[in-house]
Amino acid sequence: MRWLFLLLVMLNLFYWVWNERFASRMANEKPDSSFRDVEVGIRLISESGVTMQAKGEGRKEECLFLGGFQSEEKGHQIVQRLLSLDIASRIERQERVVAADYWVYLAPLASRQASRQQVRELQAKKIDSYVIAQGDLINAVSLGVFSRAESAEAAVQRFRAAGYEPVVRELPRVRQDYWVRVMPESARLLDERLMRRLGRSFPGLRQQKKECEGVAVSGYLE
Repeated sequence: MRWLFLLLVMLNLFYWVWNERFASRMANEKPDSSFRDVEVGIRLISESGVTMQAKGEGRKEECLFLGGFQSEEKGHQIVQRLLSLDIASRIERQERVVAADYWVYLAPLASRQASRQQVRELQAKKIDSYVIAQGDLINAVSLGVFSRAESAEAAVQRFRAAGYEPVVRELPRVRQDYWVRVMPESARLLDERLMRRLGRSFPGLRQQKKECEGVAVSGYLE
């Protein structure tokens, strides 16, 4: 019995010493740095992916335009030339205001007869005028169209001095230009050498880049 008791005491002592050494070694060991690097790497890749996606969404596609001609035929010629080089494009018509005219008139009267009577009175005073026969100003009396705002204002003052109350309407002068829109997937084929060749073939050819979605075009022609 005594030997058995001593054996149990020795076994317990051995277990206590082994347990103390194991715990001390685990406390002194550092965490695996490779595991931390993997975690950091995963986080950075995820964050960079979000950044790249945000940049991609903010970038807008640009379109190349060639032309600026008032002749639609020239636009079609450029389209055919590009088509022979496997460059996809289409002709588009753009409208822009280049100037304005100023229409001076007297407000519409209740009937055509009343307007004609007013014209007779004006002509008796040596004022050139006529009855407007159609449109939203039907039965109004036109007093003239002026290319400058200052001239229109001077005419208004003269008519007021004669006892009339004229009205001025601005009439924008719109010019149509024809441009060839090069499809984005084909724009890379238009290098400087080719642009010089096109410039020699089509004097006055202009080029410009605009955001595809932001281009204000009145229509495109097949």
